[in-house]
Amino acid sequence: MAIQILVTGGTFDKEYDELGGRLVFRETHVQEMLKLGRCKQKVDIRTLMMVDSLQMTSAEREVLAESCRECKGERIVITHGTDSMEVTASVLGRAIKNKTIVLTGAMVPYKFGSSDGLFNLGSALAFAQSLPAGVYIAMNGRCLAWNKVRKNKETGEFEEITSTIRRSQAGT
Repeated sequence: MAIQILVTGGTFDKEYDELGGRLVFRETHVQEMLKLGRCKQKVDIRTLMMVDSLQMTSAEREVLAESCRECKGERIVITHGTDSMEVTASVLGRAIKNKTIVLTGAMVPYKFGSSDGLFNLGSALAFAQSLPAGVYIAMNGRCLAWNKVRKNKETGEFEEITSTIRRSQAGT
């Protein structure tokens, strides 16, 4: 069965608008990325929204959760902005128990040419195929469970929450 890829926007799909001098959304780059990566895994891509994760609302997170619940397949990859990825992962982790869901994103837009997005997308597809049911965040070659991950705002990297990191620091 195909892996469902749900697109929500984030840095993954941002482009530079030369006239406006800002980052904007036009369309997803996921199909182009899969082609460039020579992906042979059968996938079904569905764009749910194109939003910056800092602007993602609770209602939009519920739309995403409902889309995951309705998905016929049990393996899902979600492209998502990194700024609130762990918030969405927490919503999904609490709501969905019977599917393997992997959220991924990029620190640099794909269209900039030096993006980590291609690597992260490939990793997320591999993790989605090999992990048991649960919700995970896959970034920079690592995959961490939804309830044991945080984005370190100082380094810009996702890290595992350990006993030495208090939950209050992790934003949970």
